[in-house]
Amino acid sequence: MKKTFKLTHEKIKPERQVEAVKHEIRKYIKRERSKKLAVGVDYLDFDCRFGVDEANAEQIHLAEIDKSINWAVAEGKSTFYLEIVSKPGYRNKKEY
Repeated sequence: MKKTFKLTHEKIKPERQVEAVKHEIRKYIKRERSKKLAVGVDYLDFDCRFGVDEANAEQIHLAEIDKSINWAVAEGKSTFYLEIVSKPGYRNKKEY
């Protein structure tokens, strides 16, 4: 998912618009995680980038998406860019 989200809408209250954006992001992540994994892959990992626009997007962790959206709302931004790309994840076995 590579998308620029709007935080303002002429007919929707800002709080509801923010919740709708967060819901769309969570729904996308849930849909990606439910896909069948390839052979040898342990889990699905995500690369995330967040910024005011695509050119200024910085790498963030998946768990920091809500914090970043709340930051954009607090700063009064009208839009933000979010990129979530899934990739295969492999667990490292511990050596005893």
